[in-house]
Amino acid sequence: MGNLGNVFIVLVNIKTWVKRRTISTMDQILMALAISRIAFLWSILTTVLIYVKIQAPIITRKLIRIIDIQLTITNHFSIWLATCLSIFYFLKIANYSNFIFLYLKWRVKKVVSVTLIASLLLLFMNILVINRCIDVWIDGHEANLSYSVISSKSTQVSRLIIITTAMFTLIPFTVCLITFLLLIFSLWRHLKNIHYNAKGSRDVSTRAHIKTLQTVVTFLLLYTSYFLSVLLQFCKTDFQKESLIVLFLLGIGIAFPSVHSWILILRNTHLRQACYSMLWWLRCRSKDAEHVGP
Repeated sequence: MGNLGNVFIVLVNIKTWVKRRTISTMDQILMALAISRIAFLWSILTTVLIYVKIQAPIITRKLIRIIDIQLTITNHFSIWLATCLSIFYFLKIANYSNFIFLYLKWRVKKVVSVTLIASLLLLFMNILVINRCIDVWIDGHEANLSYSVISSKSTQVSRLIIITTAMFTLIPFTVCLITFLLLIFSLWRHLKNIHYNAKGSRDVSTRAHIKTLQTVVTFLLLYTSYFLSVLLQFCKTDFQKESLIVLFLLGIGIAFPSVHSWILILRNTHLRQACYSMLWWLRCRSKDAEHVGP
């Protein structure tokens, strides 16, 4: 379902791009986010298949490094592009008279680009830490354990790497939390001005604030559930034997890039209309097939 939603976002935006010969900044972020989440979900799937299906002696140090680095890279872009989307919403919707805010608001595209480029430094540091964890863990066991035992316990390396990556992703979570609080404050000031001016409470700006807050809150809740699932996986002592618990925790983690994409579809007018059109087309096709059938 996560791949289906993300592929839908990519296809709709590509179709719009080809038709209009241009694409907005928000659609660019949405399309890049969907692509990164497709890569992240497939990285999770391939990792699970490798650790379940491949025999222990075949899982080498190089393979472990490749698996964990690809998970780190795809997860990084999935998190940070969602953060850039929250920043974009905040700068477009919020109303502040502060000079710094107005400067950033007028250059929202550049702010998003700089944020994403700056996040690459954190990605580089994260990869360095991961490589160091792998080297230290394996080198510390090679003297006393056979390589097959090292490989069979490679999930311990994964647990350490997962928690390291989660710690690095606390930064974008904090950024999203700050944008959420600033949006609430902006909405409060806006409603206060409306009350003083006696205009009524349901204007365009109020609806835009509330809609954006709902999107950001959803992201924060899903991210929190993802982070908690990571912590529970790390704290679980009997990681391999309790397979049902592990699958449940992985399911919570996968819900973050999957469910959030569908919420973005429902919250975006263009994507929502395209989704309704597709569902209507499928319904008409199914009715036609019933009439044609025996």
